Amino acid sequence: MIKRIFFTLGLLTTVVIIYYITVIIQARTNTPDIVRQALASDRMKLELSDFSKQQVEALLKVQDPNFYHHQGFDISTPGTGVTTISQGMVKMYYFENFKPGFQKTKQSLIARFAFDALTPKDTILKLFINEIYLGQNGAQAIKGFENGANFHHGKPFNELSWDEYLSLVAMIRAPTTYDYTKQREANADRVSKIKKVLAGEYIPQDNSDWLYDRQ
Repeated sequence: MIKRIFFTLGLLTTVVIIYYITVIIQARTNTPDIVRQALASDRMKLELSDFSKQQVEALLKVQDPNFYHHQGFDISTPGTGVTTISQGMVKMYYFENFKPGFQKTKQSLIARFAFDALTPKDTILKLFINEIYLGQNGAQAIKGFENGANFHHGKPFNELSWDEYLSLVAMIRAPTTYDYTKQREANADRVSKIKKVLAGEYIPQDNSDWLYDRQ
């Protein structure tokens, strides 16, 4: 009986390993085309060079502090949360209907061994700034900082003030909760917390402290 249980467990483990290896191989095969098509789309309205050094640093400090050093996922850096920029892009490009749990493992493996491994960090960041979800305009999703600036502030990205820029950064983690247009007070509160983090006045306590709610 015990031998049969161990045999079954071993067989299941082998099947799972083979499945995930197949997922990684397929993702590595598809990644170059996925990235190429995204970069060629009309969604790419901004270049990374359109962001100042201060803007990039603030975005990464809030969204993915260890972005240029991790390999697709990061479960230890304080303030990172459960999803890196790379994982966020994997969720967008590789899943039609992403659900937490089982698919989170797939997301992390694809981010680590395919998307992040085969895509330059600056390219990933360019995709992110043009694809990130920043609320709704009726039935239409607002994606990217250029569209976000136009909808929420009525001006192009390059004319945003520092506070206006941070109001968009504040939305990324929870676009509905911190929607600048619909939840102005909540957005302003989050911007205030972000400013404290950027100034070094508050340091996230651990990985789960990504909303800085322990201030």
